[in-house]
Amino acid sequence: MQGNSFLKRPRWAVGVSTIAMIAAPVAAWGQDAAGVDDEIVVSGIRASLRDSMNIKRDAQGVVDAISAEDIGKFPDTNLAESLQRITGVSIDRNNGEGAFVTVRGFGPEFNLVTLNGRQMPATALGGGNYAPTSRAFDFSNLASEGVSAIEVYKSGRADVPSGGIGSTIDIRTPRPFDNPDFHGSFSAKGMLDTSENHGRDSITPEFSGIVSDTFADGRIGILINGVYQKRKGANNNAYLGWRDGMLGSAENSPIPAPGTPGAENTTNPPGSQDVFAVPNNGGIGYVDFSRERINGQAVLQLRPSDSLTATLDHTYSSNKVSTRDYSMGIYFNRNDTASDWTDGPVSAPNFYTDFFRPDETKDLSYVGHEYASKSENNSTGLNLEWEPSDRLTFTLDAHHSIAESKPDSPYGSSNSVSMAIYGVKSQTIETGYDMPGLYFDMHDGIDALDPSFVQGSGNSFRNAYYRNRINQARFAGSWEGYSAIRSIDFGVNYIDNKIRSAYGYIQNNTWGGAGPASDIPDDLFHEVDISGMFPGTGSNNGKLVQSILAYDFDSMIPLLDSLYNVCGGTMDCLADYTTDRRVTEQTLAPFAQVNTEFELGGQPLYVTAGLRYEKTWVDSSALVPIPTGTEWVSDNEFNVIFSDDSDFTAFEGKYENWLPNIDIRFDPVDDVVLRASYSHTITRADYGSLQGGQTIDNLFRIDYGSGSLGNPGLEPYKSKNLDLSAEWYYSPSSYISVGYFRKGVENFLSSTRVEKTAFDLTNPASGPRYDAAIAALGNNATRNEIRQYIFANYPDTVTITGGEPGNYTGSINGTAEDDPVVFRINTPVNSDQTATLHGWEFALQHSFWETGFGVILNYTIVDGDAQYDNTQPASVTQFALTGLSNSANIVGFYDKDGLQARVAYNWRDEYLSSNGVNPTYVEAYGQLDASVSYDVTPRVNVFVEGINLTGESRRTHGRSKAYVHNVNPGFARYAAGVRIKI
Repeated sequence: MQGNSFLKRPRWAVGVSTIAMIAAPVAAWGQDAAGVDDEIVVSGIRASLRDSMNIKRDAQGVVDAISAEDIGKFPDTNLAESLQRITGVSIDRNNGEGAFVTVRGFGPEFNLVTLNGRQMPATALGGGNYAPTSRAFDFSNLASEGVSAIEVYKSGRADVPSGGIGSTIDIRTPRPFDNPDFHGSFSAKGMLDTSENHGRDSITPEFSGIVSDTFADGRIGILINGVYQKRKGANNNAYLGWRDGMLGSAENSPIPAPGTPGAENTTNPPGSQDVFAVPNNGGIGYVDFSRERINGQAVLQLRPSDSLTATLDHTYSSNKVSTRDYSMGIYFNRNDTASDWTDGPVSAPNFYTDFFRPDETKDLSYVGHEYASKSENNSTGLNLEWEPSDRLTFTLDAHHSIAESKPDSPYGSSNSVSMAIYGVKSQTIETGYDMPGLYFDMHDGIDALDPSFVQGSGNSFRNAYYRNRINQARFAGSWEGYSAIRSIDFGVNYIDNKIRSAYGYIQNNTWGGAGPASDIPDDLFHEVDISGMFPGTGSNNGKLVQSILAYDFDSMIPLLDSLYNVCGGTMDCLADYTTDRRVTEQTLAPFAQVNTEFELGGQPLYVTAGLRYEKTWVDSSALVPIPTGTEWVSDNEFNVIFSDDSDFTAFEGKYENWLPNIDIRFDPVDDVVLRASYSHTITRADYGSLQGGQTIDNLFRIDYGSGSLGNPGLEPYKSKNLDLSAEWYYSPSSYISVGYFRKGVENFLSSTRVEKTAFDLTNPASGPRYDAAIAALGNNATRNEIRQYIFANYPDTVTITGGEPGNYTGSINGTAEDDPVVFRINTPVNSDQTATLHGWEFALQHSFWETGFGVILNYTIVDGDAQYDNTQPASVTQFALTGLSNSANIVGFYDKDGLQARVAYNWRDEYLSSNGVNPTYVEAYGQLDASVSYDVTPRVNVFVEGINLTGESRRTHGRSKAYVHNVNPGFARYAAGVRIKI
């Protein structure tokens, strides 16, 4: 029995996907020949597939897996890339690399990830612009070389930890007693990422090594492994933003109504029943990133007696990511416009143009952005397994794990510095291309690429922090029974999960210009040609900006701080935390499970039935910043001013669940297996929804503000799951299977919105001063004219930062006489909404006799009854399941005489990634990978691999494809290396 087994189960209850080793970019290399002279030894990929097929055939329940063929040799260099080749599993990519996993349409937060059966603390800062809240596990934190297998539990089991409606994914690491005696391997690889900008084409190193040994007659075992990987690349981006809340009838949009001034410039305007959006902003730029990953594990195993095994292990992972990007951005005022629209019911602009007068001093933005974070995980575990008799086994497992993500820059986790050239004459987007058209014209005498026109603008320094600590203990027992009762498993699990999520920012809202262009030396800027940075996206449409200005980020910040005190004049840009959320979850879960075997018509029938009870207590508190006032800083910019004081608020909640399961497996005839499983599973709400405390967003609109209030009393999502499958094993290495699954999910999160005032905040653009300006200037006065009137007539209530009479820049402060700001406070609640998700999984594995050739095909169909209706206006609140999409894999391989080759194509159909007023769809994506390896000697293997060989790009859009959100070009990555067994 395996000493580190936390998910304890009979051997016959373990299923392994037959795709197992075919996922390998570094194809499996042949095993040493062994056996008697007349024995035919099958090795390498074919042996792994045959073993995997036989385990799947004997399995109970719905469990897929990927296994390492040899010590220190997992199929893929990225765990998520391997998982995507399992039927029903799709991935989300970050910087072109697999990061998050979707299983059967349920996204990353609906899949629980464990390490050797222990719940893994999740940690990531995301974009670093807000306090992190996600439970999603980022697979990019872990290298694959220290992994022996990944098991994916698609159906619930009483002895498997709860938390995953989509699946529970268990990452298994090697143990010295798993493979006695001395073993070791070392590998070195060079990675070439062709996405690198500026023609660098750096080759980055990857090293890994693992050594395992047992001695003292097999009573002591030690294993040590380590991995170092570095990667450099680019993730260039073009984007468009669309105005929230502008979807609906034309009366609610700044499109001139028929018969009003400017209406003659609108062609085919949306009808009164059409749904549409207007542009908010757009931009294009290049993004350079680097990633450094270090993983390691040390394991000590002791077997003082044949009946007792002790395992002590420590796992460490570190993932440092640094990103620098420079972009050109435009922002739409939507006052004087020209546009042309498609027909409804979802109407989209073919083009949309803003026009500006010289005195409007409209800005063209050049933004530098830095994202830098470091995520670390330390997990220490102790496992004791005692077999007092041949029929009885007890296991005690405990671990203490801490995952932490924090900034890796002195400025914070996500920092933006904006520069601007003022004098845009017009700006236009065109949507009739895969890559949107994006261009502008400047007024006479102003050159958008001349650094002498560049002024300092607004900037922000954001500091995010995330820490997840888990203490977990599990006691379990297994009794091997008699006759029809094969075994009874029982136990209790306790988890103490503590999360801290903190965030703060320093922001300077000097969007109208922080000072004259003469303040900024011209030699800090350089022109960058971006015309060749978007291959395969249709960027040669002739409607795209070709060059932008970039600058020295590290030199610019000290200069701006010395000029304008952007960090207080001290270069201390690391913001204090104004949002600090603490959530503690404590869960107690006893369970019991019975495994039986009967005969039906003379054929074997296996039945497993179990029940898991869980009770969870939630304590939540949040540090809430205290607002003190408001300010109107430019035509469309309104800010809440916060004091340096904050206060904690605390709430409590609790819930309980009964989670039954039953698995049936029947072999009606030889080589045919029928399965049925029914189970209840849960997924807990995200940490942001559970946080206690009301927060007010720092930006608000002229007519309302927004905020949020958490709810620690939320019930978890609950799913009732049905799985059916049929499998035919028609030859020793080939099979075909069909599976059906159905999930009924309840307790979805919804949001209740309450409109109310808060903290006595008032609106500087609504009140006596505003009314006086309208009375003096007329109802058609622009916001800039109104601002200039207030600057001139109410000097005691404004702060002027620059300009001259009639063209001042600065802020207008809210006063007690102004009207209150109405805030829309969103609070998460469990809705009565339910959803049913169902689908089919098809798989084929076929080996072409002894030729060495083979193929694997799988296809997953996923559908649900909660679909987003793009034709509904924004006023209609919609519930929709995100992440639902069909997916497929086609894998061809060759394995014979020491040569292994693999070509794999992975495809995922379009899916909804976020809903709301402006939904986001990720368009269909397919990726081609290939690898070749050769055994130079039984102990030396050389390999080459290619990832995304065709350079497929990524694109997202809104309610129609014309509403482009993001376009990212794709690039191939190549690697070559050597692996040595010792």
